[in-house]
Amino acid sequence: MSDPNCLFCKIIAGEIPGQIIAEDDLTVTFMDINPATRGHALVVPRRHATDLLEIDPDDLAATVLAAQRLARRATERLGADGVNLINSCGSAAWQTVFHLHIHVIPRYQGDPLQLPWVPAPGDSDEIAAAAQELK
Repeated sequence: MSDPNCLFCKIIAGEIPGQIIAEDDLTVTFMDINPATRGHALVVPRRHATDLLEIDPDDLAATVLAAQRLARRATERLGADGVNLINSCGSAAWQTVFHLHIHVIPRYQGDPLQLPWVPAPGDSDEIAAAAQELK
């Protein structure tokens, strides 16, 4: 099941080039062409799903496990000091390709990547109110 207009579906199908580094029955992993750090790659489900809200639970589980395997390889083979896993769900969350994907971004001491969120204390009443709504 693929989307003929989807960039990642085209990479999976071999219609456009991609540096594929791992694949199994449910997932494909390939290098990001706009890497944040050395070794930045994307893990995607073979079956097209627009985002985290749409993906089949089995495909999601396989995608997360493939991301974990890649994170281990990044630390073992590239010497990464840490790894960020990032998924963007929806335009407001910076999703630009609408095929679920997990960015596996190796992190190195002193690398230049700065994520946009800087943790700061929140309003405890608002945190409690949101918690109630999410229960």
